[in-house]
Amino acid sequence: MAFIEAKDGTQLHVKDMGKGHPVVLIHGWPLTGDMFEYQTIALLEAGYRVITYDRRGFGQSGHPADGYNYDVFADDLASVIDGLELQKVHLVGFSMGGGEIARYLSRHGAAKVAKAALVASVAPYLLKDDSNPDGVDGNVFEDMKKQVREDRFAFLQSFAKTFYGVGLVSKPVSQGVLDWSFVLGVMASPKATIDCIDAFGRTDFRGDLKAFTIPTLVIHGTSDKTVPIEPSGRAAAKGIATASLIEYDGEPHGLFATAPERLNRDLIEFLA
Repeated sequence: MAFIEAKDGTQLHVKDMGKGHPVVLIHGWPLTGDMFEYQTIALLEAGYRVITYDRRGFGQSGHPADGYNYDVFADDLASVIDGLELQKVHLVGFSMGGGEIARYLSRHGAAKVAKAALVASVAPYLLKDDSNPDGVDGNVFEDMKKQVREDRFAFLQSFAKTFYGVGLVSKPVSQGVLDWSFVLGVMASPKATIDCIDAFGRTDFRGDLKAFTIPTLVIHGTSDKTVPIEPSGRAAAKGIATASLIEYDGEPHGLFATAPERLNRDLIEFLA
């Protein structure tokens, strides 16, 4: 456990475990690097060095008042890679973490990256507009911000159920996982929680896709109601020349916890 200083002095909380080929796991909103519990164990047991870090504003990293945009996030990832002197690193980004990979590659290049995996990622573009008719209506993001401002705690509890596909009949995760996700979510800065909705919801990564010059795996659930597969997973696979796509039929957004064994197996097979 350590801290790495970003370009603007923000302290990024990093966990660095194992001694094999390095894999950096980049977490989703509104969680922390600890969301990769199942993947960390599997990757360590497969002989990898596993690095997780909390995005600025989340978990135990610094909580600045601003800087919640993907240019800054990409530079933060570069600070982690450079600070740990990583070479030929594998990057795995979940949800908004996929945006970090896209923007990192376009800003910093792929010289230090061996492979990339986009898991339920927001890339290439989530917002619905004339150029992206399958995207998510902007009013959805405005309503999310409104709910966070009014009662962030109630929002996090209700959001987790959609995130994991929990319904009246469907119970893909335990109450314990829901409680754990709530704890991770409330650790975030309220300001970061709000600002990142615009970051992941409105950032256009389509111009970044050409920077994916390394083998890339795209994994997405077909029943993802948080980040719908059409403007994200399927569009990314079409736009990245080096990409292969695996669709998880019926899986929701939080497939790292709803289908951990399959995800771990697919990631390890791809990274090998």
